[in-house]
Amino acid sequence: MFYRDERLALFIDGSNLYAAARALGFDIDYKLLRNEFMRRGKLLRAFYYTALIENEEYSPIRPLIDWLDYNGFTMVTKPAKEFTDSMGRRKVKGNMDIELAVDAFEMAPHIDHMVLFSGDGDFKPLVAGIQRQGVRVSVVSTIRSSPPMIADDLRRQADNFIELEELKEIIGRPPRPNHVQTGQDAAEIDT
Repeated sequence: MFYRDERLALFIDGSNLYAAARALGFDIDYKLLRNEFMRRGKLLRAFYYTALIENEEYSPIRPLIDWLDYNGFTMVTKPAKEFTDSMGRRKVKGNMDIELAVDAFEMAPHIDHMVLFSGDGDFKPLVAGIQRQGVRVSVVSTIRSSPPMIADDLRRQADNFIELEELKEIIGRPPRPNHVQTGQDAAEIDT
């Protein structure tokens, strides 16, 4: 539930939201997402968190990052770390949980309602801490994928759970035909 006069902040775990939407068969239209939450309350800030592979000449996620940056989102990025696992496979790791948590605690005194776009159970203590400061917390993810993309304890801790699939008609756009590889696909960053 949202109140028109409440101050909102969005905290988007980019790779987690991308994976949840992909599991449901759609892509996020970030302009529509921002507009929807501006309609629901007084949107003070929309943070988007993602790790970037810095050593490549062209990063397929760069156009999305630039668009978000120019269109009202506060971008929080850091270089992803590349390594080779024990099987000799190239892996990329870029966890943004600490950055998101620090920003959420800094924003808490200025907002009435935090909207977290992630199903990561590591955020349960963050949600509890923000709630102790008198801020309501909604979590956006999905239980309709197999397996569910949200940790059960995170869903239970939140004041409100918003099923991502129910936002599909509002903030979604159909996936591109022939599935052209997007920045998020190419990055496949573990968080």
